[in-house]
Amino acid sequence: QVDVVESGGGLVQAGGSLDLSCLISGRASKDYAMAWYRRAPGSEREFVAAVDRPGEETGYGDSVKGRFTISRDDARDTVYLHMNYLRPEDTAVYYCAAKFLAVGWTSNSREYHYWGQGTRVTVSS
Repeated sequence: QVDVVESGGGLVQAGGSLDLSCLISGRASKDYAMAWYRRAPGSEREFVAAVDRPGEETGYGDSVKGRFTISRDDARDTVYLHMNYLRPEDTAVYYCAAKFLAVGWTSNSREYHYWGQGTRVTVSS
């Protein structure tokens, strides 16, 4: 049984920062490439960021490049998403996903094996 649990969501003003965490339990996080996605109300799921298993390569969606940073701490089986310069359009439920024994990273959500329940981020103007 592998569980993926996000935390850290909340309400923040535009221009502010927020850190999300994603804890994997049941298996070591080092076995997974990890990603963050988000879904805003009335919108499709959107790729936010991903990191490969060694933590050497990362990728970002165009709308968050230069503002968000993904990182991982496998000693804590945790992946982070540091969000800077938040905008109202960043308001969404943020989901963490894990791809088992991945080579590299991918933005294709269908390739991820495990998903969390999401954490809500609201950015006020």
